Amino acid sequence: MPLLNRADASSRWGACPDKRNHSIVQTPISAVATIKPMRGGSRSQLMLCSDGHLWVVKFQNNPQHLRILANEFLATHIAATVGLSVPKCDVIQVSGPLLETETASNPKHREAAALSCRSNLHFGVRYVGGLMPGRVADILTEDQLDTLRNVEEFAGILALDKWLDNCDNRQAVFTRTSRETRYRAIFIDHGHCFNGGNWTFPDSQLAGIYWPIRVYAKVTGWESFEPWIARIENFDCAILWNIAKELPPEWCGENEFMLEQLIDTVIKRRRGVRNSIENLRRSGKNPFRNWSSTKSVAIMSGALRRNLH
Repeated sequence: MPLLNRADASSRWGACPDKRNHSIVQTPISAVATIKPMRGGSRSQLMLCSDGHLWVVKFQNNPQHLRILANEFLATHIAATVGLSVPKCDVIQVSGPLLETETASNPKHREAAALSCRSNLHFGVRYVGGLMPGRVADILTEDQLDTLRNVEEFAGILALDKWLDNCDNRQAVFTRTSRETRYRAIFIDHGHCFNGGNWTFPDSQLAGIYWPIRVYAKVTGWESFEPWIARIENFDCAILWNIAKELPPEWCGENEFMLEQLIDTVIKRRRGVRNSIENLRRSGKNPFRNWSSTKSVAIMSGALRRNLH
């Protein structure tokens, strides 16, 4: 198991950037204005940032757990590498004075000020769809789900959620341009991967499922999980370690060595994704109503033989 060089992350994400040494300390994207609170248990905030874009920011001392920031960062980058539709994510710097100013002008932002913490390095994802009405939706009708531009990706994100043991239901938002009538799913909220702040893998059968299960109507067998499941099984270990090195050290909690154990476990779990999906298919809550058993058994047997070698 390679050791993470946390000095690299400390240099990149110094809590107090040294203006005299720009070559060593990289200044993260900074928040310039608070727009509104967002729904959800993490009490995130929509913020305008220095790059001119809107970001949904989750704070270090959110009500769920410090490590959900690390989970979001790791899982979002891993999903993007696998080829799934996720928003861009980054480290966001939020200053105490900004939140104090916003609180004075708008009492609704008082909670954001309470969530500010000392190091002021927080997790952010690019806000999907912008503020234009009709461009983004949380819920679609059945007809709209049937015509999603990337409905096949729900099989891919389920495979990823089984790999990373997302202990929550799968979350997604849907976006389209002004010229499009069909929506595209964007997968968000990965904070409960690795069993949230516990960094354990209980492997609940029903974890990671998107409801309604209509999105799995086109899953007819193992071929419906490609190319994502093959990319997971062959995911480059070096890429995983490099993603982990980018984390601000304070997001991992008091025991940084647990991050090394987590990544080591994730690497070992790559070859177990098919078994997790098979267990789900054989359960009483099987979401794959159109699965063709005969064809898929042959594909599964071939995949198991390849994994053994």
